[in-house]
Amino acid sequence: MSNKTIFKRKAIDDLKIWKDKYAPNYAALLEGPRRVGKSTIAEIFAQENYKSYIKIDFANVTKDLLDVFEDIASLDVFFLRLQTVTDITLYPRESVIIFDEIQRQPKVRQAIKYLVADGRYDYIETGSLISIKKNVKDIVIPSEEHKIAIHPMDYEEFMWAADNDTYGRLRELYKLNIEVGNGTNRKLMRDFRIYMAVGGMPQAVDAYVRGENFSEIDRIKRAIIDLYIDDFKKIDSSGLIGKMYESIPSQLATDKKKYQISQATQKRKTNKDVERLSDLLDSKTVIPCYNSTNPSIALSQTKDTSTYKLYLSDIGLFTTLIFKAASKTDENIYSKLLSDKLPADLGYMYENAAAQIITATNTDLYYHTWQSKTSTHSYEVDFILQKKAKIVPFEIKSSASKKHVSMDIFCEKYSKYVLESFLFSQKDVGHDNALKFKPIYMLPFVLEEF
Repeated sequence: MSNKTIFKRKAIDDLKIWKDKYAPNYAALLEGPRRVGKSTIAEIFAQENYKSYIKIDFANVTKDLLDVFEDIASLDVFFLRLQTVTDITLYPRESVIIFDEIQRQPKVRQAIKYLVADGRYDYIETGSLISIKKNVKDIVIPSEEHKIAIHPMDYEEFMWAADNDTYGRLRELYKLNIEVGNGTNRKLMRDFRIYMAVGGMPQAVDAYVRGENFSEIDRIKRAIIDLYIDDFKKIDSSGLIGKMYESIPSQLATDKKKYQISQATQKRKTNKDVERLSDLLDSKTVIPCYNSTNPSIALSQTKDTSTYKLYLSDIGLFTTLIFKAASKTDENIYSKLLSDKLPADLGYMYENAAAQIITATNTDLYYHTWQSKTSTHSYEVDFILQKKAKIVPFEIKSSASKKHVSMDIFCEKYSKYVLESFLFSQKDVGHDNALKFKPIYMLPFVLEEF
């Protein structure tokens, strides 16, 4: 492995569960966007849990090694050749083979069925753009894959990386359900805004931990965004997938009730655009949030696939993308963000941060919007989750707003189905009747109770 910083990641625990419960009958498939740490996680796990491992990076593989995969009809010969070329000894039930960037070799992915059935070794696959049509067009997708979603680092992982021991105390504060106090809340909110500024992409977090300034951190994030845009062009040369991606912050900023493809492409929506959107979703670089047309029924059963919002998978990339029109994001922008002195209402930034935190728990996102019966005004609840067969609405604000009309109307309309309701903002712990006020840094602890 390279000399990059090794961060503690929760996915290691997911891999331990896979090894104990599902291997050798299933290969582990680590799926997520580019540069999110899949390869590093796989290799750390292999080092800590196996006697030996072979890692084959299909994005950077020698011809000799690739030739080994030309014929795997005889697995005895295949494994012998693989060990000869890599000069690594494999031990039955004590070794793992990592197929990195597996989407580049679909035929190898298809062969997972036979490798798993053989039972000698364990297998970990890593892949981005894994579901893109051209990557699965000519193969039978193996059913012997145990999928593990790899997300950007969540707030707790970020705090671990920063060697900040506040997170455990935060959990205790949350359990007390009392005000934390203005001074403490201001400090904790500033800590959270640092996470919003840096995000959870390991390269950006590494730069932050090493003490780099925000100009350098921003440069790293821009490079990741450019990488994504280049990937989208390889999938579709029109460049329109990239435009769909880049338009997400502006569409959220204008407080639209749904994402509009035509606003991103500047033309009428076509069937091809719908395919492009599907590829964008498959890239895992964005998070969809679907409108539930009737939250009184199971959310997944009332999902309106034509009415949705999109968020970026990483809040740090979202922050950079907001200001990407300039050639670089001024250090002063970050100073103002950290001190909460940016002139614009950045409620949509906090909304994206919340979307990322919820998604990190492998929970699908839903919202609800509806028309007023007495005016042209429409209402909206930002996120709805299910808990104990009931629903829990979340509203996200950047300021400590006392207005929560949509939430009040929603809770009255669906009173029989609402278990509890939350408004997350920068405001200290409190409540207004049944509506619970929580600072947004407590959102992870609310989710732990689901």
